[in-house]
Amino acid sequence: MTFYCLFYLLQKRSTNSADMVEVHSVKVDCTVTSRFAHTVTTSKALNRANFSQEIFFEVELPKTAFIVNFSMEIDGEVYVGEVKGKEKAKKQYEQAVSSGRTAGLVKASGRTMEKFSVSVNVAAESNVTFVLTYEELLQRKLGQYEILTRLKPKQPVHEQIVTNIYEPQGIAFVEATATFLSNELLPLVEKIVTDTKARIFFSPTLEQQRKCPGCEDTLIDGDFLVKYNVKQKGGIGGNFRSIVNGYFVHYFAPPDLPRVPKNVAFVIDRSGSMSGTKIAQTRVALVAILKDLHKEDHFALILFDAKITTWKESLTKATNGNVTEAIDYIGKLKDRGVTNINGAVLRAVTMLEKERLKGNLPERSADMIILLTDGMPNRESNLEKIQENVRSAIGGKMNMFCLGFGNDVDYSFLDVMSRQNKGVARRIFEGSDAAVQLQGFYEEVASPLLLEVDLRYPDQAVGFLTKSHYSQLFNGSEIVVAGRLKDSDVDNFLVEVFALGEDFQVQGKASVVNVIYPHQQYIFGDFSERLWAYLTIQQLLENSDIGTQKEKDNVTAKALDLSLRYNFVTPLTSMVVTKPEREDGPDGPLIADKLTEGEGNALCRTCCFEVSFAVDGDPHFMIKLPERDAALCFNINDKPGTIFNLVRDPKSGFAVNGQIIGKKKVVQDGNTNTYFGRFGIVHQKLRLRLEVSTQEIFVFHEEKQIKLLWSDTDSVREMNLDFTLTKNCTLTVTLRHSVRFMVIRHTKVWRRRHDQQDYLGFYTLDSHHMSASVHGLLGQFYHGVGFEVTELRPGDVQDKPDATMYVKGQTLNVTRHWQKDFSRVENGEDIPCWYFNNDGAGLVDGRASDYIVSGIFNADF
Repeated sequence: MTFYCLFYLLQKRSTNSADMVEVHSVKVDCTVTSRFAHTVTTSKALNRANFSQEIFFEVELPKTAFIVNFSMEIDGEVYVGEVKGKEKAKKQYEQAVSSGRTAGLVKASGRTMEKFSVSVNVAAESNVTFVLTYEELLQRKLGQYEILTRLKPKQPVHEQIVTNIYEPQGIAFVEATATFLSNELLPLVEKIVTDTKARIFFSPTLEQQRKCPGCEDTLIDGDFLVKYNVKQKGGIGGNFRSIVNGYFVHYFAPPDLPRVPKNVAFVIDRSGSMSGTKIAQTRVALVAILKDLHKEDHFALILFDAKITTWKESLTKATNGNVTEAIDYIGKLKDRGVTNINGAVLRAVTMLEKERLKGNLPERSADMIILLTDGMPNRESNLEKIQENVRSAIGGKMNMFCLGFGNDVDYSFLDVMSRQNKGVARRIFEGSDAAVQLQGFYEEVASPLLLEVDLRYPDQAVGFLTKSHYSQLFNGSEIVVAGRLKDSDVDNFLVEVFALGEDFQVQGKASVVNVIYPHQQYIFGDFSERLWAYLTIQQLLENSDIGTQKEKDNVTAKALDLSLRYNFVTPLTSMVVTKPEREDGPDGPLIADKLTEGEGNALCRTCCFEVSFAVDGDPHFMIKLPERDAALCFNINDKPGTIFNLVRDPKSGFAVNGQIIGKKKVVQDGNTNTYFGRFGIVHQKLRLRLEVSTQEIFVFHEEKQIKLLWSDTDSVREMNLDFTLTKNCTLTVTLRHSVRFMVIRHTKVWRRRHDQQDYLGFYTLDSHHMSASVHGLLGQFYHGVGFEVTELRPGDVQDKPDATMYVKGQTLNVTRHWQKDFSRVENGEDIPCWYFNNDGAGLVDGRASDYIVSGIFNADF
């Protein structure tokens, strides 16, 4: 498991050197005790300006970690976050939004980590200290644990990375590396390792960090990585230890076991959406995976689009000849048709069952299905019916692993289907390394060692036990069970282990290790109890959407209760941070909200004004993403009067259409500048229609009609609708449990030509309530878009370099541009962006003409 200790960025977002924030220090203190990691991140800064300003603090942490505390200290006053149930926190959030304050959800999710982001207004010449604490149980993968600290300070600062590890079982090895370590920085990494303890320390001076003497550029930019493993004791019993406060943890990973043969059916999506790079990367990954099969393994290849095609009608032994033949077959893999997931998976189940009944597979072997798909099923499209069909067919007899390729896949559907069938789901992110991601996942499940592992504890001695039965133990992994001891006497404590190996059945007793913990630097409070709570919550959440509604509600209630009791920010809770008052009055709270992979990449779910999806200007479309230094931009050109669909969410009935207008005076060269001059906004469930033009605003809500002029200053607040009109400037609209957006009215003046042009800009400020099916020229980006930028090179225009971008399975040429963003600054601020030519071809799904609609309120849900 890669444990991302920290990425931080603490700075004033301004290019004005006078508005400087002086960062005093940044410290990352990671304490790992018996695999349970506790990280405290502390950053101190000073506002050196003679006026108040916002200071931003951002930390990246692993998706599987739980935030347990956050505080801000400003001139001796401490503001501490409070964990509340998500519904209570949401009410505070909505109250702050409706009052026009900058409240927001301050979490955003990336590929394997998520970002905690907060800003606070700090008075002139005042200090601020941020402290963020989070915890996680490290997972053993491929024989090691990883602790990764991501550093991007942008400037030399007093920074310190301290990692203390204590493993009573014994430490086998410890490695410490970094992507930015030069020959000069390498000796600064201090590492002290004893039999059970390790301490890693890295704290370069300001001068040692500089790229050159006296310059402000820093060498510290990248990942600091600690890898380690523990000593594995012989015998099947694994290791049991009695720890603090009567809670125990049992780590089970017996060494030197032979692998169990596997029978795997690869179910591969070759529908039209897999075209281009996706299908090519799938071919590359499958070739590597097939070569890695052992001769005792059996395999099948099932390809599906509208039709289902099998390489052979039965599973085939992985001999050299069969593997070579299969590789040749995969080399001809091409995309076509629609997505019949239901039929393809059921075919795989049938093949495995038939081979098992015929006795063609080893008795002691693992049956598994690995599904790779990138889209929504559309032959049988009822997701719950597909899940039930698959669950019923498998009947607990095999494991199913689902790989969701890209952002368009319904990850929640795959996740539930995997967990219903003793497997896991994994998102494969679009990028040049997608083939490597596929191979990496396969390596984790390629070598089963034990089947049906059952760890049994005496009922009279143990209570509140976490999951103790696992269908498989894979090579390089580890089973962890925790619980509470009813009796402090462990001398006669018996733990029995039952499991099936390749050609044997095992039964053993776990060894008991009584631990006396060392100096305080290696422990943190009642960590064994917190480890038990963390593991219990994770397992409850895994089952919170499986079973009857009553069972789901019961599991969810238990997970919520534990989350609140132990102060964990989980998908059921939020951390509310009350911010200090601003000079212009009280500020709204911040809400730290835990995301799940099923909510998509959730790149848009962050603090108001931190991310926006906008159209403004000529007309310029701008997609700002929180984890990127530059936005994505493209133009749409068409004749005046054309109406485009910008957002369409059939689930909520929300839609935004925009009509293009032409410039009043046409330039003689024939080029027509166009802008958006009218927007039509519809929300069917709220019975709302809103028409905004450059002259006036019409609101049709239920049976009422309101007309406003841009020269007005007004606000309307009802149960599900808030909007505020600022004279000659902005209209801000909040639709409860739906979306928040802003329409800006511009007047562009050409003094030499004695000419002016009125036009509109549309900014989406909060879209996290939009469903996974939201689309449109803007809406298709609401749940994020993954991309990579490489090969930066000089462009045709000076200061506008070109680059190669990998996005949506295509390789495109992009150019660095600057775009005005008016969402925060009246005169606009320049935002760097990567510009796509030809109406956003390659970035936008389909063609621009596909988004043309016949009327300003035409939604066609």
